Amino acid sequence: MKSKKIPRIMIAAPRSGGGKTTITCGLLQTLVNRNIDTCSFKVGPDYIDPLFHREIIGTRGANLDLFFMTEEKLKGLMAEVTYDSEISVIEGVMGYYDGLGGKSTKASAYEISKVTKTPVILVIDVHGAALSLCAEIDGFKNFKKDSNIKGVILNNCSKMMSVLVKDTIEDLCGVKVFGYVPRDERYSLESRHLGLVNSFEVKDLKEKLSILSKQMEETVDIDSVIELANSADVLEYEELKINKVTDKKPVIAVAKDSSFCFYYKENLDLLIKLGAEVEYFSPERDEMLPPYASAIYLGGGYPELHLKELGENISMKKSIKNAIDGGMPVFAECGGFMYLLQSMLNNEMVGVLPGESWNTGSLNRFGYIEITAKKDNMMCKKGGSIKAHEFHYFDTDNNGDDFIASKAYGNNGWECEHANESMFAGFPHLYFYSNIEFAKNFVLAAEKYLTR
Repeated sequence: MKSKKIPRIMIAAPRSGGGKTTITCGLLQTLVNRNIDTCSFKVGPDYIDPLFHREIIGTRGANLDLFFMTEEKLKGLMAEVTYDSEISVIEGVMGYYDGLGGKSTKASAYEISKVTKTPVILVIDVHGAALSLCAEIDGFKNFKKDSNIKGVILNNCSKMMSVLVKDTIEDLCGVKVFGYVPRDERYSLESRHLGLVNSFEVKDLKEKLSILSKQMEETVDIDSVIELANSADVLEYEELKINKVTDKKPVIAVAKDSSFCFYYKENLDLLIKLGAEVEYFSPERDEMLPPYASAIYLGGGYPELHLKELGENISMKKSIKNAIDGGMPVFAECGGFMYLLQSMLNNEMVGVLPGESWNTGSLNRFGYIEITAKKDNMMCKKGGSIKAHEFHYFDTDNNGDDFIASKAYGNNGWECEHANESMFAGFPHLYFYSNIEFAKNFVLAAEKYLTR
């Protein structure tokens, strides 16, 4: 067992839509602007907020998810990612106590705070309330004796309202009011069905974050936030030990552009730790796969918004189809899986798999799942299983039937995945740390293709 001092803070909220992502992004940008080496983490399975943090603000980080990972692996990952950072900011998920099935704190922001002993600042939307805010804050603070809630930031709050309620909240609730953020369209972030829009698409995002950061420097006590982070207990953890499975350095070609950008960074990092090399390419813009590729990884994203670019890039579609038909291993998730089908919204795609995909107009499947193999395949033997997540509005007439998916709670189940000796494709987004053997076998499949 090792121990490490990791200054850290969690930004949480009573519910989704309360402003925790905006406040988190503003705080991260402010810390970066102060030249403080900053890490960012996201509670839960969301890959969009971490994309914002990495691509726009420039922080490094990871997802923290206790459905996907054991407590030991999660703390080990946190220690590994932070290494020499000066502060870490953890963004919560949903409402602070909301966990699996709506009846449990399992995999909630609260559980992450408890396991990592992280102090929490609650974002409170003050619109339409005054003294009643104290009931909300006190209720959250004392719902669990070990809530770790140390303070609040008032969102959608005017200076006048802040002056009116600050002392009352601190006196009645016993928490610090770190400041307030007023409503301002200049730094509002647009939304879409998956939460915040893709960071490649937000207009003037850097300018928005600059304005937000300046606002928070004026109205939030950033020094006290840093002080609270520095008060966090030492983190005790076990070091993650990942051994290479190959010294051949097979190249895994990873699709990365506006269409395909939803990846768990931990998945990509794990492939590298296991001995693979990652080379990015764009199915929208590039003419063909990287010349030394030994495997293909097609992640999720918004391919439906870029059908013209994808459909008209005939040379890339041909390059991918020829490689897969020739035995090159391919791992495709959600949008990447739909790209491999014959068509998407009547636009011709790669055509490795028969079938078409379309927008159902509502969430088709959503939430944590575990998938179990019905037969031997590239990633595992029959009976092998891994934890995953689904969130998509699209469906297809060819979902695959080589795995059985089961919900993390309840009795619902369904067939999914196209899985054979060189392909693994379907809607679920896998989290490799929940079963590292899947990642190992993918790297070994790439090595086998390289050395055939």
